[in-house]
Formats: sequence, structure tokens, C-alpha cells
Amino acid sequence: MSPARGLALTAVLSLALGGLGAWGGARLALRHAAPPAPLHELLHAELHLSPAQAARLAALEADHARRMADLDRRMRAADSDLAHAIDAHHAYTPDVQAAIDRLHGVMSEAQKETILHVLAMRAVLTPSQAARFDRTLDRTLTQAAR
Repeated sequence: MSPARGLALTAVLSLALGGLGAWGGARLALRHAAPPAPLHELLHAELHLSPAQAARLAALEADHARRMADLDRRMRAADSDLAHAIDAHHAYTPDVQAAIDRLHGVMSEAQKETILHVLAMRAVLTPSQAARFDRTLDRTLTQAAR
């Protein structure tokens, strides 16, 4: 194999693997950032919400979905920045580190947004509903940590 061909192959593989790693990391972060499904099932199927509670939760969920869509857009942009930094240098450079830091920053924002959303949903509940919600949240997070 000629040196030019080897260099081209290395460049293509570096870009592909870097992009794949960034994409995979972002997907993993979003999956962990999304409110656990058992909480939504519990809220909408088992807690017998009043019409006022249901309306308030619907508004909270719509706001959360808008914020998460923005964070998802920003995460895709950070993924792209990382892929470009890897492609430009084919080494772990300060530009690559900066792109990783931006990506991690957005991931952190997504996780914080989700926790704030979960706590906002809890605030809508009665004390007995909140107790069931808390048990489900604890079980869900404990299982996710395994």
C-alpha cells in the first residue's frame, strides 16, 4: 500500500471512528437524560390525577420537550465540532479536548434539565401521589445504576 493511500485510509477511519464515538456518547447521554418511562406511566395511568394536575403536567412536559429538543440540536452540533476537530488533526489536540468539553457540557445540561423536570412534575402531586412517585423514581434510578 502506498504512503498516500495509507494516510487517506487512516484519515477516513479516524473521522469515522471519532464521529461514531461522539454519536454513541451523545445517544447514551440522551437516553440517560430522558425521564424514566415508569414515572410517566405511573403519572398518567396509576396516580389518578385531577384535571388540573393533568393540565399542569402536560404544560411541564411540553416545556421540557422544547428544551430537550434544543439540547439535542446543540449536542448534534457539538458532535459535528468533535468530528471536525478529529478530522483536522488526527490527534488528541487541544481542539479535540475543547470539542469534547463542549459535548460534555451539553450532556450535563441535558441531565440537569431532566432532573429539574422530574422535580417539577413531583411538585404538582399530592403528598400520597408524591410518595408513590418517589418510590418509583428511587427504584428506576437504582435499577439504572446496575
